[in-house]
Amino acid sequence: MADAENRDRGQLRLSEDECKGCGLCVEACAFKVISLSEGLNHYGYRTAMYAGAGCSGCGICFLACPEPGAITVLRLRGTAAAHGRGRVISIPGAA
Repeated sequence: MADAENRDRGQLRLSEDECKGCGLCVEACAFKVISLSEGLNHYGYRTAMYAGAGCSGCGICFLACPEPGAITVLRLRGTAAAHGRGRVISIPGAA
């Protein structure tokens, strides 16, 4: 199993409307699955983007983000979580 599949225990939802492109979540992510987009949102910011895989669900990006509602961290629960088939739940206090 690939390394990204081993740690894919979470999922991110990033709000393009709330993100101001500060990059704090990008720096905070230990697995480097968040990057800033090349394009601009309607406010003129380069917003954060999730790579789509590799999230551990740790919530560090959520804690680093100064914008409430910009990042929602979801955790995959169950034995199938490493394969991306687990149940998705929100981290308490993170959403």
